[in-house]
Amino acid sequence: MGAAVWLDSVAGRIERATGLDPVAEALGTVAQKLLSSRRVTDLASGTPLGHPAHPLLVALPIGSWSAAAVFDLLRDENAADKLIVLGLATAAPAVLTGLNDWRSTSGGERRIGLVHAGLNVVTTALYVGSSLARGRGRRGFGIVLSTIAAGTLTATGWLGGHLAYALGVGVDTTAFQHSQPEWTDVAAAEELRVGQLTGADLDGVPVVLTRTIGDDVVVLADRCTHRGGPLHEGDLQDNCIVCPSHGSTFALDGSVVAGPASRPQPRYEARVVEGRVQARRSDEPRTLRKNPVGV
Repeated sequence: MGAAVWLDSVAGRIERATGLDPVAEALGTVAQKLLSSRRVTDLASGTPLGHPAHPLLVALPIGSWSAAAVFDLLRDENAADKLIVLGLATAAPAVLTGLNDWRSTSGGERRIGLVHAGLNVVTTALYVGSSLARGRGRRGFGIVLSTIAAGTLTATGWLGGHLAYALGVGVDTTAFQHSQPEWTDVAAAEELRVGQLTGADLDGVPVVLTRTIGDDVVVLADRCTHRGGPLHEGDLQDNCIVCPSHGSTFALDGSVVAGPASRPQPRYEARVVEGRVQARRSDEPRTLRKNPVGV
């Protein structure tokens, strides 16, 4: 418990280190230019996969470098050297997807992500040095460098876990919104207009409503699954809702049309009774959403 408390306090200090903000701002500008293509953003975000791509890709360099340490202990030089090279080769896509995820963060999450990225650069540089030293016959020095790199890799891995599991970066922001199996009053039907987005409250859960040309009523979760942007403040373009925060685009069935979002928006059943719009989610298998943990 002592170590956990200490680590969390270190993370807390980084989250409040406003001195990191100028560096983050400069790097963010570079990231925006590097990832300006919509196609690149979709791929880097994991939009075609339905989940963020970064957690999947980081397993490749981490696994390769961890295995290299084992083969160093076993004195299998050939295997260790090749695994270090493999880790370096797979680090590039992991870095790109991580940079993509980081650029849409702010505040404490952005500062933790910046330190996480910095340690990743140090780790990669150490493994590059280790690979070069091994190739030049300085195996002992190469092993020293990779051993140090294993330490920084552990530190940056912990920060990555903190970003995901403690701060929720990359997590569907609607994951814990509770659902109502009963029909619940949401808004007056006369308030809805074709081509217009309207925000409302579904028993504590923010939702966005609109009316289609065929006079159907659409009710989606208002909180964008990507970073929680309020969709009712966005735009309705070509029967798609565009998030005002980072431009994620959702079809009216909730599916993702364009990233950086990778998870679809929850859609609610809707009906109009005596001039009032009612909504519900009658089939909810996810237990965490059923627990009364608020919105």
